[in-house]
Amino acid sequence: MEQRHLGRTGLRVTRLGLGTLTWARDTDEQEAADQLKVFWEAGGSLVDTADIYADGGAEYLLGRLTEELVPREDLVIATKAGSVLEADRRVDGSRRHLLAALDASLERLGTDYVDLWQLHAFDPQTPLEETLQALDLAVTSGRARYVGLADFSGWQLAKAGTWQLAAPGVRTRLASTQMEYSLLQRGIEREVLPAALDLGIGLLPSSPLGRGVLTGKYRHGTPADSRGASDHLAAFVAPYLDETASRVVEAVTTAADGLAVTPLQVALSWVRDRPGVTAPILGARTAQQLRAALSVETLSLPDEIRRALDDVSAPVHHYPDHDWSTL
Repeated sequence: MEQRHLGRTGLRVTRLGLGTLTWARDTDEQEAADQLKVFWEAGGSLVDTADIYADGGAEYLLGRLTEELVPREDLVIATKAGSVLEADRRVDGSRRHLLAALDASLERLGTDYVDLWQLHAFDPQTPLEETLQALDLAVTSGRARYVGLADFSGWQLAKAGTWQLAAPGVRTRLASTQMEYSLLQRGIEREVLPAALDLGIGLLPSSPLGRGVLTGKYRHGTPADSRGASDHLAAFVAPYLDETASRVVEAVTTAADGLAVTPLQVALSWVRDRPGVTAPILGARTAQQLRAALSVETLSLPDEIRRALDDVSAPVHHYPDHDWSTL
C-alpha cells in the first residue's frame, strides 16, 4: 500500500487507515482480529482509536491483538483523548485530564508510546495554551511520537497550529487533524482544510463513505444488518438519507457503473486523493467489507469523473468563504 507523509512531518503512514470505533462494542474480538489481519497483510499501518471508544474497550482490544497477532512495530497507532462522558461536560482539555488519559491509554494498549496522539475536541473552558502544553509534554516524555487534533473548527485549528509553530524546538508542530470528510460532507473545505494546507497539517478524514451511505446500500431501503438499522447508530446514519444525499449517491453509482467498479471504490478514491488528505480512516463492519475497501488502492478516478462528482456534491459557499473580489 502506498505511503504518504503525515502533514509536514517525517512520519509516513499508509494512505488508508483502519478505524476501531465499533471495536469491543459491535465488533467482537474475532472480527476485530480478522480486520486487523486483513489490513496488515494488505500493507496497512495506520490504526486509529480513542480512549472513549467502548469506554476504553477498543484500545484494550487493539493492545491484545498487537501482542498476539500483529507486531507492534508494523503499526502506526493513533489514539485520542479529551472527550468525557459526564453529565455536565463533554470535553476536558485540562493538562491534568489529558496526561492522565494518555497514561491510561498506554496501559490499555500495552505499549510505552503511541505514534500519534490527538486531542479529540476543543475545550472552550480550558486555556488553549494549557491544552497544547499537554501535547508537548507527551512528546518530550516519549509517550507520543507525534500529535494532532480532531474536530477543531477552522479558527481553532489555525490558532492552535500557529501557537505551536511560534516556538520551534520548544513546542511540537501539529501533524494531523481528523475531521469528517466525504462527498456527502464537504464542510471542512470552507476553513479547516485551507488552514491545514497552509500550516502543513495532514488531514485524516473520518466517515469517508458518508457513514456508509455512499456504498449505495441504502438506495432502496435500510438493510437489516446495517448500521442504519442499529438502535444506537441509526441516528448517526439518518442525516445522510435525504434527497440531497440521494442525488450524490446516484451520481457515484453512475460513475461506478461506467468504470465497472463499486460505488464504495469511487467514493473512497475521491476523498483519498483530495488536496491535503493523508489517509481516510475506514470503519468497516466486517473483514469482507474492509477487504472491498482496500481494493481501492489500484483505482484512480479519471479527471472528468472527478470533476462531475465535485460539481454534484459542491457545498454552497457565500461570503466570506469566497474571494471577496469575485462577489
